[in-house]
Amino acid sequence: MSDPIIQARAVEKFYTQPDGNRIQVIAPIDLSIETGKIIALLGPSGCGKSTLLRILSGLSKPSSGEILWHGKPLAGQTPHVSIVFQSFALFPWLTVLENVEAPLEALGVGAVERHKRALKTLDTVGLDGFETAYPKELSGGMKQRVGFARALVVEPEVLFMDEPFSALDVLTAENLRNELTELWLSKKMPTSAIFLVTHNIEEAILLADRVIVLGRNPARIRSDFEVRLARFRDRKDPRFVELVDYIYQVMTQPEVEHVLPGTQAAPEPGGRKKYQMLPHARVGGIAGLMELLHDRGGREDLSVLSESFAMDVEDLLPIIEASVLLGYATLKEGEVEITPSGIAFADADIQTRKDLFRQAALKNVMVLQQIENILKAKTDHSIPREFFHDILDEHFSDDEVDRQLDTAMNWGRYAEIFDYDRETERLVLAEPLWEGTPTAGKS
Repeated sequence: MSDPIIQARAVEKFYTQPDGNRIQVIAPIDLSIETGKIIALLGPSGCGKSTLLRILSGLSKPSSGEILWHGKPLAGQTPHVSIVFQSFALFPWLTVLENVEAPLEALGVGAVERHKRALKTLDTVGLDGFETAYPKELSGGMKQRVGFARALVVEPEVLFMDEPFSALDVLTAENLRNELTELWLSKKMPTSAIFLVTHNIEEAILLADRVIVLGRNPARIRSDFEVRLARFRDRKDPRFVELVDYIYQVMTQPEVEHVLPGTQAAPEPGGRKKYQMLPHARVGGIAGLMELLHDRGGREDLSVLSESFAMDVEDLLPIIEASVLLGYATLKEGEVEITPSGIAFADADIQTRKDLFRQAALKNVMVLQQIENILKAKTDHSIPREFFHDILDEHFSDDEVDRQLDTAMNWGRYAEIFDYDRETERLVLAEPLWEGTPTAGKS
Protein backbone atom coordinates (compact mmCIF):
# COMPACT_ATOMS: atom_id res chain seq x y z
CA MET A 1 0.00 0.00 0.00
CA SER A 2 1.41 3.41 -1.01
CA ASP A 3 1.91 6.23 1.46
CA PRO A 4 -1.08 8.59 1.69
CA ILE A 5 -1.02 11.84 -0.26
CA ILE A 6 -2.81 13.75 2.50
CA GLN A 7 -2.99 12.70 6.13
CA ALA A 8 -4.97 14.30 8.96
CA ARG A 9 -3.72 13.64 12.48
CA ALA A 10 -6.03 14.54 15.37
CA VAL A 11 -7.42 17.42 13.32
CA GLU A 12 -9.93 19.48 15.29
CA LYS A 13 -11.89 22.67 14.58
CA PHE A 14 -13.42 24.87 17.25
CA TYR A 15 -14.35 28.50 17.76
CA THR A 16 -13.63 30.33 21.00
CA GLN A 17 -16.44 32.50 22.35
CA PRO A 18 -15.92 35.84 24.16
CA ASP A 19 -16.48 34.12 27.52
CA GLY A 20 -13.68 31.65 26.75
CA ASN A 21 -15.93 28.65 26.04
CA ARG A 22 -15.28 26.65 22.89
CA ILE A 23 -17.80 25.58 20.26
CA GLN A 24 -16.37 22.38 18.84
CA VAL A 25 -17.29 21.88 15.18
CA ILE A 26 -15.01 18.93 14.42
CA ALA A 27 -13.81 16.53 17.10
CA PRO A 28 -10.22 15.23 16.72
CA ILE A 29 -10.22 13.20 13.49
CA ASP A 30 -7.64 10.96 11.82
CA LEU A 31 -8.04 10.14 8.13
CA SER A 32 -5.98 9.81 4.97
CA ILE A 33 -6.39 10.26 1.23
CA GLU A 34 -4.59 7.56 -0.74
CA THR A 35 -3.48 7.32 -4.36
CA GLY A 36 -5.87 5.60 -6.75
CA LYS A 37 -9.05 6.03 -4.70
CA ILE A 38 -12.27 8.03 -4.81
CA ILE A 39 -13.28 8.83 -1.24
CA ALA A 40 -16.81 10.02 -0.43
CA LEU A 41 -17.60 11.97 2.74
CA LEU A 42 -21.21 11.77 3.94
CA GLY A 43 -22.98 13.26 6.93
CA PRO A 44 -26.05 15.18 8.11
CA SER A 45 -26.55 18.77 7.02
CA GLY A 46 -24.37 21.18 8.98
CA CYS A 47 -22.16 18.47 10.46
CA GLY A 48 -18.90 19.97 9.17
CA LYS A 49 -18.30 18.14 5.86
CA SER A 50 -17.30 21.25 3.91
CA THR A 51 -15.24 22.55 6.83
CA LEU A 52 -13.26 19.32 6.85
CA LEU A 53 -12.78 19.52 3.08
CA ARG A 54 -11.38 23.04 3.40
CA ILE A 55 -8.95 21.89 6.08
CA LEU A 56 -7.77 18.89 4.06
CA SER A 57 -7.29 21.00 0.94
CA GLY A 58 -5.30 23.65 2.78
CA LEU A 59 -7.91 26.42 2.43
CA SER A 60 -8.51 26.52 6.18
CA LYS A 61 -6.31 25.80 9.17
CA PRO A 62 -7.32 23.32 11.90
CA SER A 63 -7.59 24.59 15.46
CA SER A 64 -5.38 21.73 16.57
CA GLY A 65 -3.75 18.67 15.04
CA GLU A 66 -1.88 18.67 11.76
CA ILE A 67 -2.25 18.01 8.05
CA LEU A 68 0.58 16.18 6.30
CA TRP A 69 1.26 16.40 2.55
CA HIS A 70 3.28 13.38 1.45
CA GLY A 71 4.37 12.86 5.05
CA LYS A 72 5.49 16.44 5.67
CA PRO A 73 3.60 19.20 7.52
CA LEU A 74 1.40 21.21 5.18
CA ALA A 75 2.60 24.50 6.68
CA GLY A 76 5.01 26.09 4.22
CA GLN A 77 3.91 23.83 1.35
CA THR A 78 1.47 24.49 -1.48
CA PRO A 79 -0.59 21.33 -1.96
CA HIS A 80 -1.23 20.39 -5.58
CA VAL A 81 -5.03 20.29 -5.34
CA SER A 82 -8.09 21.87 -6.94
CA ILE A 83 -11.77 22.09 -6.00
CA VAL A 84 -15.06 21.71 -7.89
CA PHE A 85 -17.85 23.62 -6.16
CA GLN A 86 -21.60 23.14 -6.08
CA SER A 87 -22.36 26.62 -7.43
CA PHE A 88 -20.24 26.38 -10.64
CA ALA A 89 -18.47 29.67 -9.67
CA LEU A 90 -17.67 30.64 -13.25
CA PHE A 91 -16.64 34.13 -14.35
CA PRO A 92 -19.67 35.32 -16.38
CA TRP A 93 -17.61 37.85 -18.37
CA LEU A 94 -15.16 35.18 -19.62
CA THR A 95 -15.71 32.60 -22.34
CA VAL A 96 -15.58 28.87 -21.59
CA LEU A 97 -11.99 28.71 -22.80
CA GLU A 98 -10.97 31.78 -20.79
CA ASN A 99 -12.60 30.35 -17.64
CA VAL A 100 -10.55 27.18 -18.00
CA GLU A 101 -7.37 29.12 -18.73
CA ALA A 102 -7.85 31.38 -15.66
CA PRO A 103 -6.13 29.14 -13.05
CA LEU A 104 -3.20 28.53 -15.41
CA GLU A 105 -2.81 32.26 -15.93
CA ALA A 106 -2.80 32.74 -12.15
CA LEU A 107 0.03 30.17 -11.98
CA GLY A 108 2.04 32.11 -14.55
CA VAL A 109 1.74 29.58 -17.39
CA GLY A 110 2.47 31.13 -20.77
CA ALA A 111 -0.34 31.97 -23.20
CA VAL A 112 0.47 29.26 -25.77
CA GLU A 113 0.84 26.50 -23.18
CA ARG A 114 -2.28 27.40 -21.21
CA HIS A 115 -4.32 27.65 -24.45
CA LYS A 116 -3.13 24.19 -25.50
CA ARG A 117 -3.85 22.62 -22.08
CA ALA A 118 -7.26 24.28 -21.80
CA LEU A 119 -8.35 23.02 -25.22
CA LYS A 120 -7.21 19.49 -24.39
CA THR A 121 -9.07 19.49 -21.07
CA LEU A 122 -12.27 20.83 -22.65
CA ASP A 123 -12.09 18.01 -25.17
CA THR A 124 -11.66 15.52 -22.32
CA VAL A 125 -14.87 16.65 -20.58
CA GLY A 126 -16.87 16.82 -23.83
CA LEU A 127 -16.98 20.58 -24.36
CA ASP A 128 -15.07 20.91 -27.62
CA GLY A 129 -17.00 23.31 -29.85
CA PHE A 130 -18.11 25.48 -26.92
CA GLU A 131 -14.81 27.29 -26.35
CA THR A 132 -16.18 30.73 -27.29
CA ALA A 133 -19.52 30.41 -25.47
CA TYR A 134 -20.26 32.39 -22.30
CA PRO A 135 -21.65 30.79 -19.11
CA LYS A 136 -25.09 32.36 -19.63
CA GLU A 137 -25.40 30.34 -22.87
CA LEU A 138 -24.80 26.99 -21.13
CA SER A 139 -27.07 24.55 -19.32
CA GLY A 140 -26.38 23.61 -15.70
CA GLY A 141 -24.68 20.37 -16.73
CA MET A 142 -22.42 22.17 -19.22
CA LYS A 143 -21.52 24.80 -16.63
CA GLN A 144 -20.43 22.07 -14.25
CA ARG A 145 -18.38 20.46 -17.02
CA VAL A 146 -16.57 23.80 -17.31
CA GLY A 147 -16.04 23.63 -13.53
CA PHE A 148 -14.53 20.15 -13.92
CA ALA A 149 -12.30 21.32 -16.77
CA ARG A 150 -11.08 24.33 -14.79
CA ALA A 151 -10.21 22.09 -11.85
CA LEU A 152 -8.51 19.42 -13.99
CA VAL A 153 -6.49 21.75 -16.22
CA VAL A 154 -3.94 22.35 -13.43
CA GLU A 155 -3.48 18.55 -13.24
CA PRO A 156 -4.09 18.32 -9.48
CA GLU A 157 -2.80 15.38 -7.50
CA VAL A 158 -6.02 15.45 -5.45
CA LEU A 159 -9.33 16.70 -6.84
CA PHE A 160 -11.74 17.91 -4.15
CA MET A 161 -15.44 18.06 -5.02
CA ASP A 162 -17.97 19.80 -2.75
CA GLU A 163 -21.45 18.46 -3.64
CA PRO A 164 -20.77 19.01 -7.37
CA PHE A 165 -24.01 17.43 -8.63
CA SER A 166 -26.54 18.76 -6.09
CA ALA A 167 -27.53 21.85 -8.14
CA LEU A 168 -28.35 19.73 -11.22
CA ASP A 169 -31.51 17.92 -12.24
CA VAL A 170 -31.64 14.16 -11.67
CA LEU A 171 -30.87 13.05 -15.24
CA THR A 172 -28.04 15.54 -15.77
CA ALA A 173 -26.46 14.59 -12.45
CA GLU A 174 -26.64 10.89 -13.32
CA ASN A 175 -25.06 11.51 -16.72
CA LEU A 176 -22.20 13.49 -15.20
CA ARG A 177 -21.57 10.82 -12.56
CA ASN A 178 -21.24 8.22 -15.31
CA GLU A 179 -18.90 10.46 -17.28
CA LEU A 180 -16.77 11.08 -14.20
CA THR A 181 -16.54 7.32 -13.57
CA GLU A 182 -15.57 6.69 -17.20
CA LEU A 183 -12.85 9.37 -17.09
CA TRP A 184 -11.51 7.90 -13.85
CA LEU A 185 -11.46 4.31 -15.07
CA SER A 186 -9.88 5.25 -18.40
CA LYS A 187 -7.22 7.26 -16.54
CA LYS A 188 -7.94 10.30 -18.67
CA MET A 189 -8.10 12.44 -15.55
CA PRO A 190 -4.73 13.92 -14.56
CA THR A 191 -5.36 13.30 -10.87
CA SER A 192 -4.30 10.61 -8.39
CA ALA A 193 -7.23 10.77 -5.95
CA ILE A 194 -10.70 12.31 -5.60
CA PHE A 195 -12.28 13.47 -2.34
CA LEU A 196 -16.04 13.95 -2.76
CA VAL A 197 -18.35 15.64 -0.24
CA THR A 198 -21.97 14.63 -0.82
CA HIS A 199 -25.30 14.29 0.98
CA ASN A 200 -26.55 11.73 -1.58
CA ILE A 201 -26.08 8.22 -0.19
CA GLU A 202 -26.56 6.39 -3.49
CA GLU A 203 -24.13 8.79 -5.17
CA ALA A 204 -21.47 7.88 -2.63
CA ILE A 205 -21.91 4.14 -3.26
CA LEU A 206 -22.04 4.65 -7.04
CA LEU A 207 -18.78 6.61 -7.20
CA ALA A 208 -16.56 5.86 -4.24
CA ASP A 209 -13.99 3.21 -3.41
CA ARG A 210 -14.21 4.25 0.24
CA VAL A 211 -17.02 5.94 2.18
CA ILE A 212 -16.62 7.96 5.39
CA VAL A 213 -19.78 8.82 7.36
CA LEU A 214 -19.64 11.69 9.86
CA GLY A 215 -21.74 12.20 12.95
CA ARG A 216 -22.48 15.70 14.15
CA ASN A 217 -22.20 18.08 17.11
CA PRO A 218 -19.27 17.83 16.84
CA ALA A 219 -18.31 16.06 13.61
CA ARG A 220 -16.70 12.67 14.20
CA ILE A 221 -16.20 9.57 12.07
CA ARG A 222 -19.02 7.09 12.65
CA SER A 223 -18.14 4.72 9.82
CA ASP A 224 -15.25 4.31 7.37
CA PHE A 225 -15.39 1.39 4.95
CA GLU A 226 -14.35 0.12 1.50
CA VAL A 227 -17.19 -0.30 -1.00
CA ARG A 228 -15.60 -3.23 -2.93
CA LEU A 229 -18.10 -3.27 -5.82
CA ALA A 230 -17.06 -3.47 -9.47
CA ARG A 231 -17.88 -0.45 -11.63
CA PHE A 232 -20.24 0.43 -13.21
CA ARG A 233 -22.50 -0.25 -10.24
CA ASP A 234 -26.06 -1.51 -10.23
CA ARG A 235 -28.47 0.09 -7.74
CA LYS A 236 -30.39 -3.19 -7.55
CA ASP A 237 -27.32 -5.24 -6.63
CA PRO A 238 -28.02 -6.81 -3.17
CA ARG A 239 -24.70 -5.54 -1.78
CA PHE A 240 -25.42 -2.03 -3.10
CA VAL A 241 -28.82 -2.08 -1.37
CA GLU A 242 -27.23 -3.38 1.86
CA LEU A 243 -24.69 -0.56 1.96
CA VAL A 244 -27.28 2.14 1.21
CA ASP A 245 -29.50 0.80 3.98
CA TYR A 246 -26.53 0.65 6.39
CA ILE A 247 -25.62 4.31 5.77
CA TYR A 248 -29.25 5.36 6.24
CA GLN A 249 -29.24 3.63 9.62
CA VAL A 250 -25.95 5.24 10.67
CA MET A 251 -27.20 8.71 9.70
CA THR A 252 -30.71 8.42 11.16
CA GLN A 253 -29.84 6.59 14.39
CA PRO A 254 -26.84 8.51 15.77
CA GLU A 255 -27.12 6.96 19.21
CA VAL A 256 -26.74 3.39 17.90
CA GLU A 257 -23.48 1.76 16.81
CA HIS A 258 -24.35 -0.11 13.61
CA VAL A 259 -22.37 -3.00 12.18
CA LEU A 260 -21.34 -2.93 8.53
CA PRO A 261 -23.11 -5.81 6.74
CA GLY A 262 -20.76 -8.75 6.34
CA THR A 263 -18.64 -7.93 9.40
CA GLN A 264 -18.83 -8.97 13.04
CA ALA A 265 -19.86 -6.59 15.77
CA ALA A 266 -17.16 -5.52 18.21
CA PRO A 267 -18.01 -5.86 21.91
CA GLU A 268 -19.18 -2.60 23.52
CA PRO A 269 -16.58 -1.25 25.97
CA GLY A 270 -18.03 -1.07 29.45
CA GLY A 271 -21.56 -1.63 28.15
CA ARG A 272 -22.45 2.00 28.80
CA LYS A 273 -25.25 3.42 26.65
CA LYS A 274 -24.39 6.61 24.85
CA TYR A 275 -26.51 9.65 25.64
CA GLN A 276 -29.31 10.03 23.14
CA MET A 277 -29.43 12.92 20.64
CA LEU A 278 -32.89 14.13 19.65
CA PRO A 279 -33.56 14.96 15.98
CA HIS A 280 -34.60 18.60 15.63
CA ALA A 281 -38.17 18.05 14.48
CA ARG A 282 -41.42 19.63 15.61
CA VAL A 283 -44.52 17.59 16.42
CA GLY A 284 -46.39 19.22 13.52
CA GLY A 285 -43.82 17.90 11.05
CA ILE A 286 -44.04 14.39 12.52
CA ALA A 287 -47.85 14.47 12.35
CA GLY A 288 -47.76 15.73 8.75
CA LEU A 289 -45.41 12.92 7.73
CA MET A 290 -47.63 10.28 9.35
CA GLU A 291 -50.74 11.63 7.63
CA LEU A 292 -49.02 11.71 4.23
CA LEU A 293 -47.67 8.16 4.63
CA HIS A 294 -51.06 6.90 5.76
CA ASP A 295 -52.78 8.55 2.77
CA ARG A 296 -50.30 6.92 0.38
CA GLY A 297 -50.82 3.39 1.55
CA GLY A 298 -48.30 3.43 4.40
CA ARG A 299 -45.06 3.35 2.42
CA GLU A 300 -43.11 5.81 0.29
CA ASP A 301 -39.63 6.33 -1.14
CA LEU A 302 -37.57 8.96 0.67
CA SER A 303 -36.88 10.95 -2.52
CA VAL A 304 -40.62 11.05 -3.36
CA LEU A 305 -41.41 12.27 0.16
CA SER A 306 -38.84 15.07 -0.13
CA GLU A 307 -40.55 16.23 -3.34
CA SER A 308 -43.97 16.08 -1.66
CA PHE A 309 -42.78 18.27 1.21
CA ALA A 310 -40.76 20.51 -1.17
CA MET A 311 -37.75 19.86 1.08
CA ASP A 312 -34.25 18.56 0.51
CA VAL A 313 -33.73 15.01 1.75
CA GLU A 314 -31.28 16.36 4.36
CA ASP A 315 -33.95 18.70 5.76
CA LEU A 316 -36.55 15.93 5.82
CA LEU A 317 -34.28 13.44 7.60
CA PRO A 318 -34.76 14.92 11.12
CA ILE A 319 -38.54 14.45 10.83
CA ILE A 320 -38.02 10.86 9.70
CA GLU A 321 -35.43 10.27 12.45
CA ALA A 322 -37.93 11.54 15.02
CA SER A 323 -40.70 9.32 13.65
CA VAL A 324 -38.39 6.28 13.77
CA LEU A 325 -37.27 7.16 17.31
CA LEU A 326 -40.89 7.36 18.49
CA GLY A 327 -41.78 4.04 16.84
CA TYR A 328 -44.10 5.64 14.27
CA ALA A 329 -42.12 4.64 11.19
CA THR A 330 -39.28 2.48 9.91
CA LEU A 331 -36.64 3.39 7.34
CA LYS A 332 -35.08 0.71 5.17
CA GLU A 333 -33.33 0.86 1.81
CA GLY A 334 -34.41 4.48 1.35
CA GLU A 335 -38.09 3.66 1.93
CA VAL A 336 -40.15 5.00 4.83
CA GLU A 337 -42.98 2.81 6.15
CA ILE A 338 -45.54 3.71 8.77
CA THR A 339 -45.97 1.36 11.74
CA PRO A 340 -49.26 0.42 13.48
CA SER A 341 -48.41 3.03 16.15
CA GLY A 342 -47.93 5.61 13.42
CA ILE A 343 -51.28 4.73 11.87
CA ALA A 344 -53.00 5.10 15.24
CA PHE A 345 -51.36 8.51 15.71
CA ALA A 346 -52.38 9.66 12.20
CA ASP A 347 -56.02 8.56 12.70
CA ALA A 348 -56.46 9.99 16.21
CA ASP A 349 -58.26 13.17 17.27
CA ILE A 350 -56.29 16.02 18.89
CA GLN A 351 -56.43 14.84 22.51
CA THR A 352 -55.84 11.18 21.65
CA ARG A 353 -52.81 12.21 19.61
CA LYS A 354 -51.39 13.98 22.65
CA ASP A 355 -51.92 10.85 24.77
CA LEU A 356 -50.32 8.59 22.16
CA PHE A 357 -47.40 10.96 21.69
CA ARG A 358 -46.88 11.10 25.46
CA GLN A 359 -46.73 7.29 25.67
CA ALA A 360 -44.26 7.06 22.76
CA ALA A 361 -42.08 9.89 24.07
CA LEU A 362 -41.81 8.50 27.60
CA LYS A 363 -41.08 5.03 26.23
CA ASN A 364 -38.34 6.08 23.79
CA VAL A 365 -36.86 9.45 24.78
CA MET A 366 -34.37 9.38 27.63
CA VAL A 367 -34.36 13.10 28.49
CA LEU A 368 -38.17 13.21 28.73
CA GLN A 369 -38.09 10.16 31.01
CA GLN A 370 -35.59 11.97 33.23
CA ILE A 371 -37.62 15.18 33.29
CA GLU A 372 -40.80 13.40 34.30
CA ASN A 373 -39.06 11.29 36.98
CA ILE A 374 -37.35 14.32 38.53
CA LEU A 375 -40.54 16.42 38.49
CA LYS A 376 -42.48 13.61 40.16
CA ALA A 377 -39.79 13.22 42.82
CA LYS A 378 -39.70 16.93 43.75
CA THR A 379 -42.12 17.96 46.47
CA ASP A 380 -43.22 21.04 44.54
CA HIS A 381 -43.12 19.14 41.22
CA SER A 382 -41.05 21.85 39.53
CA ILE A 383 -37.40 22.47 38.65
CA PRO A 384 -35.42 25.21 36.84
CA ARG A 385 -34.95 24.77 33.08
CA GLU A 386 -31.24 25.46 33.68
CA PHE A 387 -30.94 22.18 35.60
CA PHE A 388 -31.55 20.15 32.43
CA HIS A 389 -29.37 22.54 30.44
CA ASP A 390 -26.49 21.62 32.77
CA ILE A 391 -27.15 17.89 32.35
CA LEU A 392 -27.12 18.11 28.55
CA ASP A 393 -24.04 20.35 28.66
CA GLU A 394 -22.00 17.28 29.63
CA HIS A 395 -22.85 15.62 26.32
CA PHE A 396 -23.23 18.32 23.65
CA SER A 397 -21.78 21.64 22.48
CA ASP A 398 -23.35 24.87 23.78
CA ASP A 399 -25.42 25.47 20.63
CA GLU A 400 -26.53 21.86 20.50
CA VAL A 401 -27.57 21.91 24.17
CA ASP A 402 -30.01 24.73 23.39
CA ARG A 403 -31.38 22.90 20.35
CA GLN A 404 -31.75 19.64 22.29
CA LEU A 405 -33.56 21.36 25.11
CA ASP A 406 -35.83 23.31 22.72
CA THR A 407 -36.82 20.04 21.02
CA ALA A 408 -37.42 18.31 24.35
CA MET A 409 -39.52 21.28 25.51
CA ASN A 410 -41.59 21.20 22.31
CA TRP A 411 -42.26 17.47 22.62
CA GLY A 412 -42.81 17.46 26.38
CA ARG A 413 -45.25 20.37 26.45
CA TYR A 414 -47.22 18.99 23.49
CA ALA A 415 -47.47 15.62 25.24
CA GLU A 416 -48.53 17.39 28.48
CA ILE A 417 -45.68 15.80 30.40
CA PHE A 418 -44.87 19.22 31.85
CA ASP A 419 -45.68 22.90 31.52
CA TYR A 420 -43.25 25.81 31.43
CA ASP A 421 -43.48 28.96 33.51
CA ARG A 422 -41.63 31.66 31.56
CA GLU A 423 -41.61 34.12 34.47
CA THR A 424 -39.69 31.77 36.76
CA GLU A 425 -38.09 29.73 33.94
CA ARG A 426 -39.17 26.52 35.65
CA LEU A 427 -40.58 23.27 34.31
CA VAL A 428 -43.74 22.20 36.14
CA LEU A 429 -45.32 18.74 36.14
CA ALA A 430 -48.47 18.91 34.00
CA GLU A 431 -51.77 19.25 35.83
CA PRO A 432 -53.34 16.06 34.46
CA LEU A 433 -50.54 14.21 36.27
CA TRP A 434 -50.52 16.26 39.43
CA GLU A 435 -53.53 18.29 40.50
CA GLY A 436 -52.62 21.54 42.15
CA THR A 437 -49.62 22.52 40.00
CA PRO A 438 -49.36 26.34 39.91
CA THR A 439 -50.12 27.73 36.44
CA ALA A 440 -49.40 31.43 36.78
CA GLY A 441 -47.11 32.69 34.04
CA LYS A 442 -47.53 29.58 31.88
CA SER A 443 -47.08 30.04 28.13
